[in-house]
Amino acid sequence: MISKLSRLSGRYLLRRAIQSFILILILIVVNFLLIHLAPGDPVHLLAGQSGDEKYYEFIRAKFGLNQSLATQLWIYLSTVVRGDLGYSLGYQQSVTQVIIARIPATLLLTTSAVLVSSFAGVVLGVEAARRENSLIDRSINAFALVGYSVPSFSIGHLLLIVFALRLGFFPAQNMSSASQELTGLGYGLDLLSHLVLPVTTLAVVYVAQIMRLTRTSMLNVLGENFIIAARAKGLSEGRVLYGHALRNALLPIITVVGHDFGMLLSGAVLVETVFAWPGLGRLMLDALAMRDYPVLMGLFLMISVCVILVNFIVDMTYAALDPRIRYGRTSKLVRRQ
Repeated sequence: MISKLSRLSGRYLLRRAIQSFILILILIVVNFLLIHLAPGDPVHLLAGQSGDEKYYEFIRAKFGLNQSLATQLWIYLSTVVRGDLGYSLGYQQSVTQVIIARIPATLLLTTSAVLVSSFAGVVLGVEAARRENSLIDRSINAFALVGYSVPSFSIGHLLLIVFALRLGFFPAQNMSSASQELTGLGYGLDLLSHLVLPVTTLAVVYVAQIMRLTRTSMLNVLGENFIIAARAKGLSEGRVLYGHALRNALLPIITVVGHDFGMLLSGAVLVETVFAWPGLGRLMLDALAMRDYPVLMGLFLMISVCVILVNFIVDMTYAALDPRIRYGRTSKLVRRQ
């Protein structure tokens, strides 16, 4: 039995790897065509608007921009397969180096936002379901409605104006204070103070989404017979809610959290711009302004791979949380009866 399950898992992993590879190739082609067909010429940004045509031709030949679109696509695919993301037109260095230098900032921002939004959303959702139709439940739902409706760009500006510019509680921009060099605990506290406003901006929308889903899922589970039996045994309400009900309500929540992580990677552009956060979102905006094709393609490829990887981790988490779920030959989640 164990060897059979192992073989099925191997088939599933191989199938998912093939599907992911094909999907990434399709995304690369689509993104490549969209970027190159957009109006604007990166040569004018590299060489300036006052250069002569011979110099423009030299720049195009240097970076391969004088070749046909199909040829450029083939060259790019062949270099990506070898692990080379190309050479940045604007930063004049390897695209891999440009992206790696920005990854820690964005990873810190998005991971913190996911953790905060997941914890707060689950706790608020459980408490709202626990006190259904009460004043607390209505208040939490009102907060979720407002948080889900207001764009993160507007929330960021509001927090910036109130808590940074008016009250001066938190720094307005950047990842650390430029006026002083800090190390150790001082640097950590300074980084934390810079992190509060952008994380809050990113987390508000996702807290509302996770809270509403948690509340709905918990209300469905709380009416099940095993919850009634747990309460009849005399278990505390906290253990019933968080030890029994929440575990059975987690599957749709995990799906949304995994989806949110991918959205945060691509949606951090505006937030990083508002707070001048030196991450991938700000890099993407700068690359768009410079028409830096290789950097944009590298960013899109990285985000696509991260989203696919997170979705795979979510699928694996299903089986860990619910032992009734296994992976069948059709590569779909099958719930054992």
